[in-house]
Amino acid sequence: MSTKGVYEGERSTGSAKRPYILTRSSFVGQQRFAATTWNGDVSPDWDTFRKEIPAGLNYCITGLPYWTVDIGGFVPYQFADSPEYPELLVRWYQYGTFLPILRVHGCRKTEFWNSDSSTVELLTKYTNLRYRLMPYIYSLGAKVTFNDFTIYRALVMDFRNDANVYDIQDQFMFGNELLVSPVVEQNAHSRKVYLPKTTGRWSDFWTGERYDAGQTMRAAAPLETIPLFVKAGSILPMGPFLQYAAEKPADPIELRVYPGADGEFTLYEDENDNDNYAKGSFAMIPIRWNEKTQTLTIGDRRGKFPGMLRHRTFRVIWVGHHHGVGLASEDRVDATVSYNGKRIEIKK
Repeated sequence: MSTKGVYEGERSTGSAKRPYILTRSSFVGQQRFAATTWNGDVSPDWDTFRKEIPAGLNYCITGLPYWTVDIGGFVPYQFADSPEYPELLVRWYQYGTFLPILRVHGCRKTEFWNSDSSTVELLTKYTNLRYRLMPYIYSLGAKVTFNDFTIYRALVMDFRNDANVYDIQDQFMFGNELLVSPVVEQNAHSRKVYLPKTTGRWSDFWTGERYDAGQTMRAAAPLETIPLFVKAGSILPMGPFLQYAAEKPADPIELRVYPGADGEFTLYEDENDNDNYAKGSFAMIPIRWNEKTQTLTIGDRRGKFPGMLRHRTFRVIWVGHHHGVGLASEDRVDATVSYNGKRIEIKK
């Protein structure tokens, strides 16, 4: 009744804003009230951090799509004032970068500028990555709305025929493309990663190096790196560097294509903050990779909305070893496409 009251109350005001509710309480079906649940006022310690990963996966596997946490822990605690705490904050923030909602919160000095310069540098790196991934993340949000999708995914949701994933509690998929393996041990510089069985291989997001599926490996994980792998056939749209989500249009978009298997992705756009999307005011651009013909097809745009970017640029990159990797924009673009809403084919 609380979330319903807030949702219906805000709508009754005639506001054009989308209702959004952050709550510690949850019940089956509350997604219809635009609610995101977070896990409560947790302690800033490694054991709590470790437990949050499977807790959130169990939550989202019920069909409740939006989950978040108090990154860094909420309650005052002696460890949070120790010299060892910044490492935990960085690892927690790396994990939070790949949650449906990213947020830092605590009744302590949680603002970035209260940290030392090296910690701020790492937190800023992952903030920039989150913003560069905004075209991808926003499109995943559209899949939640239109296709009953779940963004934060237990491995069994995507690899149900691979029994090796059934008991893995500290890895997950962010969308269908990104395999995330948070570092949950203090002073760790590597971690064991299982690459689920799938068509094609897995690519290291940071290096482009490819690995066979179905194997357990030891992934490098210095403090600045969370092990992150991309499934073959993935199409990853990355936008420009931003200071806030609606600072400027997502143009050009860097399309990172991971060969090795067929793949597809639908890029979604709308007016960003009103309910016109529910009346059909949005646009979708289907993008497909055909492994046999080595062809990328950017299909006809479906739909339109006020303020839509009618002509846009795609910078296509066939991801390889140290090519189209990591946070930075790729300088050596494989194809530059001027797109006006009509179908285009690009041969590798």
